[in-house]
Amino acid sequence: MRIILLVMGKTTPSLVPRVARLLDGLGAHLKLARLRRKYSAETVAQRAGITRRTLTKVEQGDPAVALGVYARVMQVLRLEDDLALLAKDDELGRKLQDAGILAKLRAPKRDSVAKTEIAAAQPQGHG
Repeated sequence: MRIILLVMGKTTPSLVPRVARLLDGLGAHLKLARLRRKYSAETVAQRAGITRRTLTKVEQGDPAVALGVYARVMQVLRLEDDLALLAKDDELGRKLQDAGILAKLRAPKRDSVAKTEIAAAQPQGHG
């Protein structure tokens, strides 16, 4: 009996060009950090628990590579403290908060919306 497996290719949503460039820059910085330390790609990959191919993807800023893999490479290069800088300064969020127009976390429940609409449609009478 034969079993046929259909394997669908992974699709990664495309990034806007600015974000793609930022990832490319991160990859280039990690490669430069590795070279400054005179670490081979094999050494960094082994210490990070990844393949050399994955390290190459990291150093190219591949968006399909998980953030945890980038973090492990940064840890090997002793750059893990730089992770604390990601999303540290939420300027847009602070402006929205100051303006008092933060988006609601959840939409109102359907029942409560319907009840509000019914109550608004009924004539206001003193009975």
